[in-house]
Amino acid sequence: MLTGSELLAKIKDLGDMNKSDLVRECGYIKGEKLCFTQFYEALLEAKGIELSPTKKLGRKLSHKAKVQFNGNLMVGSAYIEQMGFKPGDAFEIKINRNTITLTAA
Repeated sequence: MLTGSELLAKIKDLGDMNKSDLVRECGYIKGEKLCFTQFYEALLEAKGIELSPTKKLGRKLSHKAKVQFNGNLMVGSAYIEQMGFKPGDAFEIKINRNTITLTAA
C-alpha cells in the first residue's frame, strides 16, 4: 500500500483511471476486496489533512446545571476537560442580571 508522496506520484502517473483500478494499482487490496476507505484516508493524509479519531464522552453534555441542596453549583468534569482546564486553574466570576460568566483568570 503506497502512502505519502509515493501515493500522490502514482495517482498523478495513472491519470484518468476508474476508481477501482486506481485503488488496486496503489496496493489497497486484501484478497479480492478493494480497501477504498484506507485508500482515501491515506490520500487525505498524503495531502496534509490528518484524520483524528473522534473522542466519545459518553452521554451528551446538556450545558445545564442545577444548584445542589447545599447551595453549590457543580460544573462537571467533562466540561472542564473539554475546555482544557487543570486543577489549580483560577477563574473570575462575573454576575449580571440573569447570567453568571466564568472566565479563566
